[in-house]
Amino acid sequence: MSHAQIQMARELGMNPRKFGKLDNHHQEPWKLPLGKFIEECYRKRFGHFPEKVLSIENKVNLDAAKKARKREAKLLAKTAGQ
Repeated sequence: MSHAQIQMARELGMNPRKFGKLDNHHQEPWKLPLGKFIEECYRKRFGHFPEKVLSIENKVNLDAAKKARKREAKLLAKTAGQ
């Protein structure tokens, strides 16, 4: 699966650890392959594909940087108030 499909699945609220349950199109031929299924669900819900695609690693790094900035701002506000 591509980074875009993983991002779409996470935005849909799907748990990547549970993909094995969804990906059994070989046993059940009427089902779409998992990547196509996620793309179809995303298109139905949001009407378009994501404009900016991030890998999981990049998303984690960005979230950690954001958390660090918030922590610093909170610390500065606390020291400025005293």
